[in-house]
Amino acid sequence: MYPKFLFLMLFSCMLLACDMSRLNSPYPKQDSAEAVLYTGFNLRPKHLDPARSYSANETIITGQVYEPPLQYHYLKRPYQLQPLTAATMPELTWLDEHGAELSADANPDEIHFSRYRITIRPGIAFQPHPAFARDENGNLRYHQLSASALEEIEHLNDFAFTGSRELRAADYVYQIKRLAHPAVSSPILGLMSEHIVGLRTFAETVVEAFSHNPQTDLRDVPLAGVNVLNNYQYEITVYGQYPQLEYWLAMPFFAPIPWEADHFYRQPGLQQKNITLDWFPVGTGPYYLAENNPNRRMVLKRNPNYHGERYPTEGAPGDKAAGLLDDAGKPMPFIDSVVFTLEKESTPYWNKFLQGYYDYSALTSDSFEQSVSLSSSGDFGLSEQMRSQGVAMESAVSASTFYIGFNMLDPVVGGLTEKNRLLRRALAIAVDQEENIAIFLNGQGIPAQGPIPPGIFGYREGESGIDPYVYEWDGEKPRTRSLDEAKSLLAEAGYPDGRDAKTGAPLVLYFDVPARGPDSRSQLDWVRKQFAKLNVQLIIRSTDYNRFQEKMRRGSAQIFQWGWNADYPDPENFLFLLYGPNGKSLYAGENAANYLNPDFDALFEKMRALPNTLERQKIIDDMLEVLRRDAPWIWGYHPRKYTLYHRWNKNIKTHLMANNTIKYQRLDLALREKLQTDWNTPVWWPVGLTVLILIAGLVPAWHIYQRRRYHKKA
Repeated sequence: MYPKFLFLMLFSCMLLACDMSRLNSPYPKQDSAEAVLYTGFNLRPKHLDPARSYSANETIITGQVYEPPLQYHYLKRPYQLQPLTAATMPELTWLDEHGAELSADANPDEIHFSRYRITIRPGIAFQPHPAFARDENGNLRYHQLSASALEEIEHLNDFAFTGSRELRAADYVYQIKRLAHPAVSSPILGLMSEHIVGLRTFAETVVEAFSHNPQTDLRDVPLAGVNVLNNYQYEITVYGQYPQLEYWLAMPFFAPIPWEADHFYRQPGLQQKNITLDWFPVGTGPYYLAENNPNRRMVLKRNPNYHGERYPTEGAPGDKAAGLLDDAGKPMPFIDSVVFTLEKESTPYWNKFLQGYYDYSALTSDSFEQSVSLSSSGDFGLSEQMRSQGVAMESAVSASTFYIGFNMLDPVVGGLTEKNRLLRRALAIAVDQEENIAIFLNGQGIPAQGPIPPGIFGYREGESGIDPYVYEWDGEKPRTRSLDEAKSLLAEAGYPDGRDAKTGAPLVLYFDVPARGPDSRSQLDWVRKQFAKLNVQLIIRSTDYNRFQEKMRRGSAQIFQWGWNADYPDPENFLFLLYGPNGKSLYAGENAANYLNPDFDALFEKMRALPNTLERQKIIDDMLEVLRRDAPWIWGYHPRKYTLYHRWNKNIKTHLMANNTIKYQRLDLALREKLQTDWNTPVWWPVGLTVLILIAGLVPAWHIYQRRRYHKKA
């Protein structure tokens, strides 16, 4: 008995003495030796092809992999463009109607074209990739894969050889041509066709060419307004003046794609295995996508061929005191890899953040009360718990707008008839945005009066900036018009008390949303109740985001909920969401409401090329009046963005325009490991005490058992 008893005692002591500091950690031990950033995602990225990708959950990946010629300065405010792969900012030349160069002080009426010359830096190479692999004779190894060779391939990593080559100007031109590829369906083709000389004709030519020969090489089809000058220079010519082009040159749409990658991925055998550019991007950026398993995790790793870049040496006032210039001039990136883990709901993500297993977190409704305290003056600050953990908070008014849209192609809620205008205005009044912000955003947002958010030219503060069809000014702030007014408008539209005046049938509307899980149920119930104020029945059709996007492309939704984050700090980037030729259903653009009003479109075409002057503001005011009268959207809200991060995160500064900011961030790994251990070390003494109590309880039983055993023997 005693040897067994001593063994149990020894085992208990060993258990208590063991180093269990990493028992709770969800990550492998070897990761602790690397600079790994841990974060999460809740929606699977659908497109990683830079010609197609246009969602925020996709640009968090594409922004780190692809490198357009320009980028935003990380620290300076207001936002400022600077070269990335370009050697300098683009050279701008104005041309007359015959293509002759004009002087810098030319009359704007004489400017028929603007030509941008971009010079890229030599010595930049693509990430290692099998599309570049060549055999001993210099031939590309994997561009004509046989059926037997494909049997051995299930993943991009199954290719034995990889290669690389230098970035060339032709790679940027090739990507611009890809915007018109019929199999790509780029969401910006319609808009860019309005600006880039010859792009619309080029798109028609390419469609015709691919219908006859699916293997058409885009390099062989000329595009009048985009030309390669040499290995390091190319030109883009646009109609008239379009200063916003430089903003586009900082977006993945204008990042380089090597023809080798496009041809490699075009092989049917690879497409059948989902080995495509949409799944495995190819870039020159600081990271490459090493793992793409959207049902579990996605992993970015440091690009071994990265050309290198140094941390900024200057910033905005206050940056030096905040420690944001401590790494000035040091080579980037500082982080070796980024692990994105699937978290479908916000609560598990938040709990792991509190444990230190996620490096930063957005501030959500679930975490608001635990994270934030309200001062006597009404200002928000970190709670005592967050301060005690050393958590910091970054905040900024988002250059974003969230709205409920009407499909203007729908016979019930769409169209520009006065009847349907009145219906949309009635519904807009019924949806109480102040209540929505108070309940679901914890008060952190402002009701929208149009598509343009604060901080973007064209937005007006105060009484002059309200939508008078939905709001009235109470002397200090906008106030939603009364429900009685909404009911009156609904009756004028032919639906008194929510019923068709002719048939008596109830008005039933359909609401399509990319909602998921229990987190969204309460908000959808709230929306349904808003419509019920007018006795309008609202049927919710909730689908995952990818199916929702497909319904929007087909134009089959009636009413929908969506939002927009600014691509660049210009009003055109919001007003183009309602520009007719940018309709989603007809032109694969970003006008999700499929709104088409010739008056608005004419004003848009005047506004988009103007500098930010009083003339431009007047035109924007006129555009907003048209929109407010037609009400293609229920103007929702502009949120305030909060990010919480642990003290081991360095160089954190909210940037609402850039999508390539991970390379600037740095981690204090020793501090992270120490705090993770402090916060997550298991408490073992109750387990040890329980074991000892069990052992103590077994001793009498053991004695009784032994006595009975000896009695039987006797």
